[in-house]
Amino acid sequence: MHGMNVLRTSAALLLVLAAGSSSAQDDPKATEQWEPVPKVVSPGKTAGAPPSDAVVLFDGHDIAAWEASKDHSPAHWKVHDGVLTVDKTSGNIQTKQKFKNYQLHLEWQVPKDITGEGQGRGNSGVFLASTGPGDEGYEVQIMDSWKNPTYVNGQAGSVYKQAAPLVNAMRPPGEWQTYDIVWTAPVFAADGTVKSPAYVTLFHNGVLVQNHTELTGETFYIGKPKYKPYAEAPIKLQAHGDHSQPISFRNIWVRPLN
Repeated sequence: MHGMNVLRTSAALLLVLAAGSSSAQDDPKATEQWEPVPKVVSPGKTAGAPPSDAVVLFDGHDIAAWEASKDHSPAHWKVHDGVLTVDKTSGNIQTKQKFKNYQLHLEWQVPKDITGEGQGRGNSGVFLASTGPGDEGYEVQIMDSWKNPTYVNGQAGSVYKQAAPLVNAMRPPGEWQTYDIVWTAPVFAADGTVKSPAYVTLFHNGVLVQNHTELTGETFYIGKPKYKPYAEAPIKLQAHGDHSQPISFRNIWVRPLN
């Protein structure tokens, strides 16, 4: 009889433990996460307006956040009527502040009366990490791709000479274009080798055109991409040397994601 009591007690204990285990698995609170609490960020009051944690790079008033890429002197692009227009004679400009990973918003406009064709038509670019004074770095192409054929990894929305856009989301010349970009910077080991590559996601006028695209290095006009180690870098806007009318920018802001 004593042995039977022990068996009954053990069986009862197993049932209690099993019930407790089942209860835990069925409890919705078991999968609730309460900490850490995300910080509060106020979105912009209008579409494309900077959120509360953004670094504003151009709001239509001045270009104090920018400098000349070639020698770090004050930037001399033209600010007028709330927009920033490329000055091709003074060269590329870049942010004074350096960044690693970030979300970037910028708006750009090809002149309504644009002339030229192919790469000579409203050509510019945004370098997501500028690693030198010229056209060194990682470029997302800016140009007029409205009924303007060119090589597809060089049209608007492309990672220059690396990845064509998924679709052509270009609006006609004279209308404002919007880029919303998520940049994941490459990571390098102490010996300069690549630990993880760069990635870019790009929405052109609200349309996904680069979907977490992996880069194989910096973008070049001639030659294949290759990586060069860096930690943080400025964002650069290109003053392309074609003979068409210069393009303009407005409403540029960035959210560091480090």
